[in-house]
Amino acid sequence: MTELQLTTDFDAYHPGDNAQVTLGWQSDEPIESLELRLVWNTTGKGDRDLSIPQTVTFPAPSLSGSQTTTVQLPWGPYSFSGKLISLIWAFELIALPSEDSIRQEIVIGPDAREVLIGSVEDPWKTGTGS
Repeated sequence: MTELQLTTDFDAYHPGDNAQVTLGWQSDEPIESLELRLVWNTTGKGDRDLSIPQTVTFPAPSLSGSQTTTVQLPWGPYSFSGKLISLIWAFELIALPSEDSIRQEIVIGPDAREVLIGSVEDPWKTGTGS
């Protein structure tokens, strides 16, 4: 079994920001490679979508160690939450071939915040609009 650690410099980012990601690992068996994946997935009603926009591979690491790397984040899609569906960004660290993994969720959005869909009351529905 491989023990993995994954930390980011922040929990939320602006689109296009650079994220500092620190990886840590300790294994009692040889590791072929470590993969750091930047992923997004949807949750909620309907089909689940998953995308892996970036993968950074660290071939043949030692049995234990740590490393910090910089990942430029994409311009979209934004992190969002709605009544029926949400889009969640995350970094995942996977040790191969064991496929032991760890996940750290992050937010990518305007003002480094998640977009909340349906959270703002529509003034036209409440009768306060002109």
